Amino acid sequence: MHAPEFWRRRGWQALALEPAAQAYAAGGALRHALARPMKAAVPVICIGNLVAGGAGKTPVTLELARMLAANGHRPHILTRGYGGYLAGPVRVDPVVQDFHAVGDEALLLAEAAPTWVARDRPIGARMAAAAGAELILMDDGLQNPSLAKDLALMVVDAGYGFGNGRVMPAGPLREPRRRGLARAQAAILIGDDTSRIMATLARQLPVARARLVPSGDGDAWRDRRVVAFAGIGRPQKFFDSLTALGVDLIAGIGFPDHHPYRPEEMADLIAQAEQADAVAVTTTKDWVRLPAELRARVETLAVRLAWERPEDEALIRRLIQPLLVPR
Repeated sequence: MHAPEFWRRRGWQALALEPAAQAYAAGGALRHALARPMKAAVPVICIGNLVAGGAGKTPVTLELARMLAANGHRPHILTRGYGGYLAGPVRVDPVVQDFHAVGDEALLLAEAAPTWVARDRPIGARMAAAAGAELILMDDGLQNPSLAKDLALMVVDAGYGFGNGRVMPAGPLREPRRRGLARAQAAILIGDDTSRIMATLARQLPVARARLVPSGDGDAWRDRRVVAFAGIGRPQKFFDSLTALGVDLIAGIGFPDHHPYRPEEMADLIAQAEQADAVAVTTTKDWVRLPAELRARVETLAVRLAWERPEDEALIRRLIQPLLVPR
């Protein structure tokens, strides 16, 4: 689904759905009150967020996995495998599994570190520890009380913030803001703070600033004619990233998050691009959901997380360091 536009503002739709939002929030509170979180055999770092849709959790998880591996540590990644039919626990193997089996995000995460799909997070954590994990990076799961977290990092899209500040379905929040912030030890704010959320976060948490940048040469995109498409939480964010690189954006076409692309619709998109003397471009997350026979005709804008300042990275390293085995 696309995030409804009224989730950005406090309109009549949000007001009408407020009773349902209160019931949703109460259900989440009860779930946490009744839970008995399992303590894993190795430290667990949760990379979560408060809103439905993309905030940047996957790029943060990838960056932390690469940072830890570069320093000789053995992180494993634990994810629910949203969109895949395998409940797990199963270790992701991109050679034999596709997004239908484990979801699109799990395939991307497996490029950086051993990755486990498990809807039952405690069992997944046990499997990862038994397989040699020194610590576990849990992609999402801030609202899942089944597994104890040694460190919780809240990822926030600085351009979207917390939307209208209401809980689903009246707004984008998965739980009330105060409750979620109290469960985190730090926030990672990604992008330009057009939502003016920094001040709110900084009153309650230490904040590290970061942004998503092209993995390769961003200048190579300048003046290229592009038909872009994306099936992510907020496709406009991807289109804006392309525009910021100086592309000639002929069209930006949004699909629901985790959309499985059909051969016929992809053929139409590619034809549209060719007719406009343009190239079809999508995200790396979308690319793994394309029909295999058409992937060679679509380019991707690969991005990575970059810290705004050395002190931002230092903050995250300082929080993780006590959890690591000395090297």
